[in-house]
Amino acid sequence: MSRLLRRTDSPPVADRELTAVSADGSRIHVEVHGLEDAPTVVLAHGWTCSTHFWAAQIRDLAADHRVVVYDQRGHGRTPHAAVGTDLLADDLEAVLASALAPGEKAVLAGHSMGGMTLMAASGRAAFTEHAAAVLLCSTGSARLVEDSLVLPLRAGRIRTRLTRLILGARAPLGPVTPLSKRILKYGTMGPGSAPERVAECARIVHACPRAARVAWARVLAELDLDTGVQGLRVPAVVVSGTADRLTPVAHARRLAAALPECVELVELAGMGHMTPVEAPEVVTAKIRELAGTYLNANGSAKATVKQNAKEEVA
Repeated sequence: MSRLLRRTDSPPVADRELTAVSADGSRIHVEVHGLEDAPTVVLAHGWTCSTHFWAAQIRDLAADHRVVVYDQRGHGRTPHAAVGTDLLADDLEAVLASALAPGEKAVLAGHSMGGMTLMAASGRAAFTEHAAAVLLCSTGSARLVEDSLVLPLRAGRIRTRLTRLILGARAPLGPVTPLSKRILKYGTMGPGSAPERVAECARIVHACPRAARVAWARVLAELDLDTGVQGLRVPAVVVSGTADRLTPVAHARRLAAALPECVELVELAGMGHMTPVEAPEVVTAKIRELAGTYLNANGSAKATVKQNAKEEVA
């Protein structure tokens, strides 16, 4: 087993913990890792995950960055509350206000529902104040259920209805077992995913409370954030796995075409939906590149020439 896989068995310990208070009074668990006077990155996890999902990125980036991670409402150490994309945007605004100084810029990265959080917040004052660049990882802005490939059926009403029922099922996930890992791997990860990484994702997903899992599944089933994509007027990198069944690569291609300032589309051959865990080196490198290109060490944004590039990573 590689050193990276051994190290991710235990989640990183935060240097500081904060509580951000959202607009509706919800208390959001926030962690700060790394150097206080270094360029800042803010990482937003996806549906059924937690801050632990970003373990590989935290371990690497915290050596020379300040890394802010938080638990979305109902996930990890953030209590369950009302749900909705506007509330995701409220929570992100609260996190940015609690962890960043006024006017301080950061790179914002979101995986799956975390990417949707960035889309939902794109018109908010705090986003405009703090976002220097964004990474949208394994995410989409609309038609999540209709376009899902979790069920090997022809696209249409029957597949959409069955997918909605499966993703929003109230049945408890139960303990992590060999069978549950096989199911999770099929639905969310690439066929070549290492067993240790499948087990890591299974531990994280199975820890998500059922109430939050079901409530947010209903929100995602009705998602329409196309307007929010147009509002992301900062340099953006889009990352997707070509074997992603939850948010197929077509979502990434649509995002790359619609974003006002997409600088790169990265398609990871054979990877599934859990790209920060499946391909941690690539995802971390893209975050690091964005920080190096668009952030100064003092928390201000660098003046850069706009780029327009697309890349496929095998």
